[in-house]
Amino acid sequence: MASSETFIFSLFLLSLISHTFSHHPTPTPTALVLPISKHPSALQYTTTLTQSTPPSPLTLVIDLSGPFLWLSCGSTHHSSSTFKPVQCHSPHCSLLPHSNKNCHKNKTCILFSKNKFTQKVSAGELSEDILSVQSTNGLYPTSIVSVPRFPFLCLAQESLSLGLATGAQGVAGLGHDRLGLPAQLADAFNFSRKFAMCLSPSADAATGVLFFSDGPYAFSPGIDVSKLLIFTPLIHKSSIYSFEYFIKVKSVRVDGKNLPLNSTLLTMISTVHPYGILESSVYEHLARGFIEAANATRVAPVSPFDVCFSTQSENGGLMRPAMPVLDFVLQNEKVFWRIFESNSMVPVGNDTTCLGFLDGGPNPGASIIIGGLQLEDNLLQFDLVSSRLGFTSSLFLRQTDCASFNWH
Repeated sequence: MASSETFIFSLFLLSLISHTFSHHPTPTPTALVLPISKHPSALQYTTTLTQSTPPSPLTLVIDLSGPFLWLSCGSTHHSSSTFKPVQCHSPHCSLLPHSNKNCHKNKTCILFSKNKFTQKVSAGELSEDILSVQSTNGLYPTSIVSVPRFPFLCLAQESLSLGLATGAQGVAGLGHDRLGLPAQLADAFNFSRKFAMCLSPSADAATGVLFFSDGPYAFSPGIDVSKLLIFTPLIHKSSIYSFEYFIKVKSVRVDGKNLPLNSTLLTMISTVHPYGILESSVYEHLARGFIEAANATRVAPVSPFDVCFSTQSENGGLMRPAMPVLDFVLQNEKVFWRIFESNSMVPVGNDTTCLGFLDGGPNPGASIIIGGLQLEDNLLQFDLVSSRLGFTSSLFLRQTDCASFNWH
């Protein structure tokens, strides 16, 4: 990890830990902020916060559809003087769907969690401990604030952390469940149930950002990105076990040309998948349309990608092939999420670039899954009160990016 990113995270952790030993009261925050890092090999997005007494830093993988915060904590977590198992009939336990929890013989609240990277399911104990986070005015970080009894799932099986990025101790769930971080932090500080996420594509030197509450969301050089948002309705599945965020895509355009798709496409937004995933029939049309529109020479596939192009010119030098622009058309023709080359193509080696969408088979969970690649350097705001998604498309068009929040 590059020195600039290390400095930001070190500064962030130092301020969180030192706050625990300060007894000076701090004003009630109107918004919170967390840093986001991209793991270079796992291609997962992580954040860092502080929990327990004495304070302990936590690195957590971000799961946009996760129902709550869970930790593979074993026996070490019980050394915290503020750690407490949640009882069966407590308010936090009552927030869970009845069939998803059981009462342990010691009357503690037990529920199940799934590691989406390994597909393993494990039972854990719902617990509470102090959680410290950084507040913000939207321009830069301000004071450190704490939630005394923040609920999380404590999993005794260390094996459940397999598949997570190196150093990660669990998962930060941002799903629309009542135990998710957005709802719990909003309730703790009495601000709006909104959060905004901006992922940086760089795994070396850049730090993305996660805001809780409304804007401003200020990025250098003095741009309030919250003013750039375009909105579309969020769609929720009726299942009590569905915590994902969906939108409806009415049509897909490649360089302005509509693909021959017959119906509205249920579209999931995901941080778990590093690339876009498409139902097979959608993928076939997109791949064909992209190949026809691309002004580039197609080359052999490079796993896991099927559609790849050469970036080498006839004289052996490198060139920049013109790649099509992709539009996800939403509630009407004037509202669309535009995907540029930086969010559609993946450089592979020195002379190849590949389409960053994969064939997910007949039932990948949604007709379209918008993955991490498509989300990078786009700011997304999830408004859980009005049930709508705000998005910016690429911030490069505004001469800024997700690594341009002022952390200092």
